Amino acid sequence: MIAHILNHVAMTTQEPGANPGSGLKWYQTFLLFFVAPVGLFLGISAVVLLATRPKKS
Repeated sequence: MIAHILNHVAMTTQEPGANPGSGLKWYQTFLLFFVAPVGLFLGISAVVLLATRPKKS
């Protein structure tokens, strides 16, 4: 129980001189954590598919 309380206190305090910016908007979070990874996955998959598919003669 004491470890949980101390962990919570450590998370709520900031280092001296810290200047955190404003949080992300919902659409920025969606783009950063959903659209970008899915886009990268699809792009890399397309490159691998094009590079390894059998050539038609």
